[in-house]
Amino acid sequence: MENIPIRHIKATAKEPGVPESFSIRDVRELLGGKDMVQALHRHDFFYMLALKKGAGSHAIDFISYKVGDQYVFFMRPGQVHQLTLKAGSAGYLLAFNAGFYPSGNESNQLLRRAGHTNLYQPGAGGFKKLHAVLTYIFREYTGKQAGYQKIITANLDIFFVELLRQHTPHVPNTGSTYTQERLEEFLALVETHIATHKQVSDYADMLHLSPYQLNAITKAALGKTCSALIDAHIVLESKRYLLATSSQVSQVAGQLGYEDVSYFIRFFKKHTGYSPEAFRHHFS
Repeated sequence: MENIPIRHIKATAKEPGVPESFSIRDVRELLGGKDMVQALHRHDFFYMLALKKGAGSHAIDFISYKVGDQYVFFMRPGQVHQLTLKAGSAGYLLAFNAGFYPSGNESNQLLRRAGHTNLYQPGAGGFKKLHAVLTYIFREYTGKQAGYQKIITANLDIFFVELLRQHTPHVPNTGSTYTQERLEEFLALVETHIATHKQVSDYADMLHLSPYQLNAITKAALGKTCSALIDAHIVLESKRYLLATSSQVSQVAGQLGYEDVSYFIRFFKKHTGYSPEAFRHHFS
């Protein structure tokens, strides 16, 4: 069974004390005058690419984006992406594990809200503010003076507040803070347990809610039922394996917890209009 390659954070410095849970790189220095061409892979950390100047292409979960000036790409752990970044691009590449960022409710909300959107285009004025915060973080990271990790996490808060302030996502009203928090918990559980848990009742139990209560939350926040969100994630994860690996359809089905391959094929075709093999052939 072939798995999608998973990349981990690599600290930019070798000195003791540099946290492996956080990294920030200067893009121009990272490229070294050459193009960066990456094959499909996924990360086990949050990933952000903030480009003052940029050219190339970036596919995130099989949605293709053009890379441009004053763009900010933000990815959650587990998302599949493929990046081509042209020489001469400039900005910062930032990565951090969930454990590095403060665990307070407000910080978690900022991180979750930012993670809803993969591409931000804040414009010249907005990007200037964001870039200034990242430059400060970069200096703290490379300087490593006393307390620098606290300064970095505090500035991440500032960065995400400013990023969200510059962006008005076109999504349904998510309602109360309680609704939003429970929705985020549900989506995180689906991401983690989709191979073994596919029923609404499974997730309702994990959240100490009734299936009716959980459905009410997803409908209020996103206008969709829990079942629809679960099915959508199964389809997305199926696409990830079909396009990012050469595994057989039976192996993909097994990876997603389906013992009956024919049922998996019918499920996938119902939601995409393609059999798994036809989907792979058409989009590879």
